[in-house]
Amino acid sequence: MSAKSILFGAGALGVVLGIGSVVTSPQGRAAVATKASTVAVATGLKRARKPQPGDDWGGCNAARAAGTAPIYRGEPGYRADMDGDNDGIACEPDRL
Repeated sequence: MSAKSILFGAGALGVVLGIGSVVTSPQGRAAVATKASTVAVATGLKRARKPQPGDDWGGCNAARAAGTAPIYRGEPGYRADMDGDNDGIACEPDRL
């Protein structure tokens, strides 16, 4: 084994043990869940808020700014003209 692989393995083990020790308490679990939720919203994997009755967005930029995108067919605020590929998901995040 090379020194590089040993250091990498030790670092990975440290991360796993560090996170594991944080989530053993209710406060630690809550902190990790809050951070994970924040990251999910920032990356577009999760909405900041669910669409509410009466939501009527002028377009996807407004829906995204409100934190309600993507909007699924049947949910308040969904309009076919905001669903460019007609897959039932309006204002979905751009895929690279």
